[in-house]
Amino acid sequence: MDVLLVSANRERNPYPVFPLGLSFLAGPLERHGHRLRVLDLGFAADPGGELAAALDEFAPQVVALSLRNIDNVTYPGSRSYVAEAKELAERCRGRALVVLGGSGFSLMPVELMARLDADYGVVGEGEEALPGLLGCLERGEQPGSIPGVMARGGSVVPVAYLESFGAPDRRLFPLGRYRAEGGMANVQTKRGCPFSCLYCNYPFLEGRKVRLRGVSEIVDEVNVLVKEEGVDYFSFVDDVFNFPPEFAEQLCRALAREKLKVGWSAFINPGYLTPHLVDAMAEAGCDAIEFGSESGSDVVLEALGKSFQAVDLRAASRLARRAGIAFAHYFLFGGPGESEATVEETFAVADELDADANIAMTGIRIFPGTGLYHRALADGVITAETSLLEPVFYLSPPVAATLCALVADRALSRKNWVAPGMELNMSDAMLEALRRFPVRGPLWKQVRRLSRSRLKPM
Repeated sequence: MDVLLVSANRERNPYPVFPLGLSFLAGPLERHGHRLRVLDLGFAADPGGELAAALDEFAPQVVALSLRNIDNVTYPGSRSYVAEAKELAERCRGRALVVLGGSGFSLMPVELMARLDADYGVVGEGEEALPGLLGCLERGEQPGSIPGVMARGGSVVPVAYLESFGAPDRRLFPLGRYRAEGGMANVQTKRGCPFSCLYCNYPFLEGRKVRLRGVSEIVDEVNVLVKEEGVDYFSFVDDVFNFPPEFAEQLCRALAREKLKVGWSAFINPGYLTPHLVDAMAEAGCDAIEFGSESGSDVVLEALGKSFQAVDLRAASRLARRAGIAFAHYFLFGGPGESEATVEETFAVADELDADANIAMTGIRIFPGTGLYHRALADGVITAETSLLEPVFYLSPPVAATLCALVADRALSRKNWVAPGMELNMSDAMLEALRRFPVRGPLWKQVRRLSRSRLKPM
């Protein structure tokens, strides 16, 4: 079949993100004999017009529309992407079958199928499900019991997670533009999350069993990116890079042996960073660590279901500083158990950590099926009838009315804090300006340098 793969993601804050999910599908689809064309709308000035032109030129039988996110999960400056996705689906109606997929779609597939009036959807991993669906369509059959597949008006066939997955195929995608405007490539080493964070949807998207790629395969992928594509910086996009820690260390040792002139960053669980691992990371080229710290209060950390405590934030920060690796802590304010006292505690702990940057998110996006969803019901933040297709956030009732002002006041008095939802200390305009320079790696590394021209919140 002739299949148009469409990446609908146009979010550029903090940088454009290469559509890795679709690139994992390209190889399996081509091996099943399908003819592919890619339309990446990440840099499109007129998304609808470019889609219409692609439909005219390629005349696909199927449009696979990938939704990476349905909103920017940021409060109070939230942006929904559902209306734009609906417009794209409407452009295709009558010209091609529309198959929805991507992590954003997988979070609320029934609601999005109805809102976008699509023909089919693929929930979860698509490497086997999408070729299976297309095979049925070619034979004139209904998809029936293919795991993860749903049809208009139907229910989702339960997802079956892959035992293993291969390398992405980036050949059809504008990798050079992402390198130029985003400053880095993205690499995935594993899928699955065994942790039980109250708000997190990764276990629904990828399962709880951790499935590791082969170290040699990952190293080969990095070699291709560096030596053939000119990539000089990349990011490991795993939800948690350093779990299992033995695998992460093995990968870093293998990368170090390649002696590549490349830098990289990763998202790290503070409770699983060891001296041996951080040294291996530094030797392999890691120059930036992003800690998913969430809070400096043990009360809040426990309520969020985190696997670590504030003492681990201190220990992990010391290790990163000793290794000469820049680091940032991401904090979620407003979760269950949050009070004015716990907010103050988090700022006090952050002062001790003295990170290159602290990124403050106020409010936590509520997604169906998570522990936070049930807590929000119990606390009266939502009801069973509340639609979550548009962004709804949990804010701890005792601080709901004052949280943004409190966080903004404390952050503005410090040089190393950023609050994206309030455009505090770094705005969309500032990020766009930074991307015009050859900045490599996370843009938060520039926070201290830019703090002399700090911005007040919206």
